Amino acid sequence: MLSVSMRLRSVLLASAAALIPGAVSAQSALSTSLPAVTVDAPAQQRAAATRKPRNVAPNARTARSTPAATPASVGAQAPTVPGALTVLTAQQALREVQQTPGGVALVTADAWRTSTPSNTIKDVLDYVPGVFAQPKWGDDTRLSIRGSSLSRNFHLRGVQLYMDGIPINTADGYGDFQEIDPTAYKYVEVFKGGNALRFGANSLGGAINFVTPTGRDPFANGASVDMGAFGFRRLQANTGGANGPWDGFITASTQSADGFRDHSNGEATRVSGNVGYQFSPDFETRFYLNANSVRQRIPGSVSKDSALNSPTTAAASNLTGDQQRNIDTVRLANKTTIRLDNTTIDFGVFGVDRHLMHPIFQYLDYSYQDYGGFAKVTDDRNIGGYRNVFVAGVNVINGRIDNNQYVNVAGQKGALTFSSIDRSKNTSVYAENSFYFLPTVAVIGGTQFLYATRDRQDRLKPNGVDGSGSTEFNLWSPKGGLLWNIDPTWQAYANISRSAEVPSFGESSNGPGIPTIPFTSIRPQRATTYEIGTRGRRPDLTWELTGYRANITDELQCIYSAFGNCNVTNADRTIHQGIEAGLGIAVFKGMFDAGPQPDKLWLNMAYTFNDFRFDNDATFGNNLLPGAPRHYLRAELLYKHANGFYLGPNVEWVPEAYYVDSANTLKTEPYALLGLKAGVDNGGTYSGYIEARNVLDTRYIASASILNQATATSPLFEPGTGRAIYAGVKARW
Repeated sequence: MLSVSMRLRSVLLASAAALIPGAVSAQSALSTSLPAVTVDAPAQQRAAATRKPRNVAPNARTARSTPAATPASVGAQAPTVPGALTVLTAQQALREVQQTPGGVALVTADAWRTSTPSNTIKDVLDYVPGVFAQPKWGDDTRLSIRGSSLSRNFHLRGVQLYMDGIPINTADGYGDFQEIDPTAYKYVEVFKGGNALRFGANSLGGAINFVTPTGRDPFANGASVDMGAFGFRRLQANTGGANGPWDGFITASTQSADGFRDHSNGEATRVSGNVGYQFSPDFETRFYLNANSVRQRIPGSVSKDSALNSPTTAAASNLTGDQQRNIDTVRLANKTTIRLDNTTIDFGVFGVDRHLMHPIFQYLDYSYQDYGGFAKVTDDRNIGGYRNVFVAGVNVINGRIDNNQYVNVAGQKGALTFSSIDRSKNTSVYAENSFYFLPTVAVIGGTQFLYATRDRQDRLKPNGVDGSGSTEFNLWSPKGGLLWNIDPTWQAYANISRSAEVPSFGESSNGPGIPTIPFTSIRPQRATTYEIGTRGRRPDLTWELTGYRANITDELQCIYSAFGNCNVTNADRTIHQGIEAGLGIAVFKGMFDAGPQPDKLWLNMAYTFNDFRFDNDATFGNNLLPGAPRHYLRAELLYKHANGFYLGPNVEWVPEAYYVDSANTLKTEPYALLGLKAGVDNGGTYSGYIEARNVLDTRYIASASILNQATATSPLFEPGTGRAIYAGVKARW
């Protein structure tokens, strides 16, 4: 199997290298400076010709997170190549997402690609308030948005992932980050909670959309090298260009790492590409390819004592079982966009073939085939002298899992213990209307209907027990809100939304001393979320502030446990509420350079307050829900010069330990991590960085699995990485 991975890696990188020279001439017209993302960025004049401008505030998130100022004057000029219809520029996407009356964020690649090793999703989302992302091992990350997925000790739950608007999650709802390549995207969109209705998403955490460049983007050619602590090394290359109605883009990366902990080494090769054709300025189709080969060993969760006093030690069972998570994936898709006078129509299809080879407590050998389609219409016009924006769409996501489990014999297959065919079907229909009854104030209403089925055919029936079964769900999720553009730099919003999460095949309960609850008895999780907030950007001040409360019924939670494993079933009532706050401010200006673009001392902060608890539960009363810190702060103070140089410290702070069990008997430990980074990125051809993490070599717990009732020796904890230094260089043209 490893030889297959090595051959795939060689082919992908050779293909990318061969394509780069030929793309230079096709892309030469696009070799202009890409300024920082603002609505009126001079290098993105083609945006106005592709989508109608809207009265929205500029993006606070992007301005806060860019490590160094990017002068708009460095070679900035309008590109001569027409823009893509099927893939929005960052400016276009910004206008779209900020028509949402709730928590959203748009993170451009400049926020993470040129100043961090960008080897996990944490590097991408580190400064988005409300998002808690902590690496466990390799690319695997524990991600929670507004308390989603806290009950999942493995895989992702409660957040729907998309790549170029095409689903990444399996049809029954699971997601993983091993197929995400942070080097491949030009921006990432985050829609929290019910604000993800535009994707037809229906989960408590919302949706994340990773968007790849096209051959019509500036700087379609590039290469980068990153290396650092614990044997981390990565080579990445991309190329693209446009020729008449055709354009194309491809990016490939290969990386490996020994890992901070024992038995945490891994390697990955990933490739993404697309080819587009414009039949006319208002009609474009685009084909996508994404392929991944990942081989990763798993060090496992350990006791609190081991995590803090022997953080590099792997769990004994992970060593004897040679536990791993290995994935091969091929994803194909098409998206077509047709623009009429006041209406835009998007539609497409996709198919995914995924093979999971996963020796853990047993050897899991799963083959996934997911497929589906989508269509969306957006109509933006004046009705009776008032602006009205109507969006409606349908998503179909179906899938089949050939599910086989074997005895794990030191990482190899033993006797077959379980075999089934699992089928999932999901059809969501949604509509949303924004009516501007005042020029700067819109009332927004929408709804979504979800029809879903889960069907399992047990092919083995161990011990004569037939695990077959099927379920069907019909769920409505309405939404209403207000959006007020107070001035061109400032928005306020409020909304009420419903969400509905259908359980996957993994939700059930069985084991000695606990009730047996089959997956067919698990109810969907429903939530009503109330949200109010503001966001904005002034020349030297950016902010976002959102408060929310979600009243949840039948939350998918760890209510029972057996053999130390969490059994996810339905809680009765729970509450998720919190505050999401982001701030960017120029503390000082013109310290050494008071010219037209003075140097700055820029403070960037993202703070999240989480209050997640049971609501008069029969067993746990009003206990806090386990798995997430009550307070979480990320902050950096960077000196920035107009020539692109930046330097400064950063901190990650969890000031209060959080519980890891629903009984509230066992906690993590508080921690504070100090970091430092420096680099040069003036928006031109070359950039470079060096970053030191956990400078004081603090021992801490990065993330934790949960149980209903833990003991002092429960193996629930993932040690954080020790002191590490990374460096990288990037060229683009």
